Amino acid sequence: MYKLLRKLFFLLPPETTHLIAMASLKLLQSVGLMRYSAKKINQPKDLFHLKFRNVVGLAAGFDKNASYLAELKGLGFGFVEIGTVTPHPQVGNEQPRLFRLPEDEALINRMGFNNDGVKEIAERIKVWQESQANQRADSLSAGRMIIGGNIGKNKVTTNEDAWKDYETCFKTLHPYVDYFVVNVSSPNTPGLRELQQKDSLRRILRHLQMINNAKSTAKPILLKISPDLKQEQLDDVIDLALEISLDGIVATNTTTSRGILVTPPGQLHQIGKGGLSGKPLRKRSTEIVRYIHEKTRGSIPVIASGGIFNAEDAREKLTAGASLVQVWTGFIYEGPAIVKNILKAL
Repeated sequence: MYKLLRKLFFLLPPETTHLIAMASLKLLQSVGLMRYSAKKINQPKDLFHLKFRNVVGLAAGFDKNASYLAELKGLGFGFVEIGTVTPHPQVGNEQPRLFRLPEDEALINRMGFNNDGVKEIAERIKVWQESQANQRADSLSAGRMIIGGNIGKNKVTTNEDAWKDYETCFKTLHPYVDYFVVNVSSPNTPGLRELQQKDSLRRILRHLQMINNAKSTAKPILLKISPDLKQEQLDDVIDLALEISLDGIVATNTTTSRGILVTPPGQLHQIGKGGLSGKPLRKRSTEIVRYIHEKTRGSIPVIASGGIFNAEDAREKLTAGASLVQVWTGFIYEGPAIVKNILKAL
């Protein structure tokens, strides 16, 4: 059924399709057709002192503004990472900025952290959580969906002042999300990846840890890394994570590499810059997950993201050492049953 719908959806621009698809899910949710679907796929996993209702989550970038939490819960996701969130609202880069590569089962995006700003997003999560409290019996039977907050800096903020943006987002979202992911690895904000250098990372992460430790309840802080890191850079990230007792790593973000793609070079040239996600990223992402797990002897939990379309892909990541997995591009290509299908086969 979804394959037929996908053919129709793929006739429309990707961002238009996203709005139509999520509006449709919202309608189904409102009439109660999704209300009990999530109860059937609970496979609890404990991590970061949190109880995830299952190991399959949705990566940041899909529900940037926390607009579809009820719908995503209805689809069975164990956790959803909202964002990337910045202190001030951003329109992002000019459209078109999202492109499908069907022959490679991939996407290229250069969204540019488009979001409603941290204050509005925090309020939206608060309202949703209040609605969940009012439906407590149903919420408990379906399992609570964990919310992660992926935070970044505004485009106009210099790298020297980036720590201030991360602080603002961290403080504002702290009462409402279950864990944080520091995003310094998107290729679509100029200069952002420079913050992956060890000294820059230490400054941001230690500052957030200091704020976190002063709270009555500390929230796990994770770092999302690029698949394009050179070996020395990856080792620096791992060494820093061990040094400061970072709670975890999300591996990985999108890649600027085009590697071996079926999509014609002329089409890629026409699309231009952006982060590549989907099946072409699967192998590299798994390699990094395995390397982190082996180098740290499993002492730093890893959330794996990159090229997960089915249970085989998820199992590959988990076998490599991941504690949880996230889908994004796979969700676009496989459809709303992706969580159910992965967990059933696992």
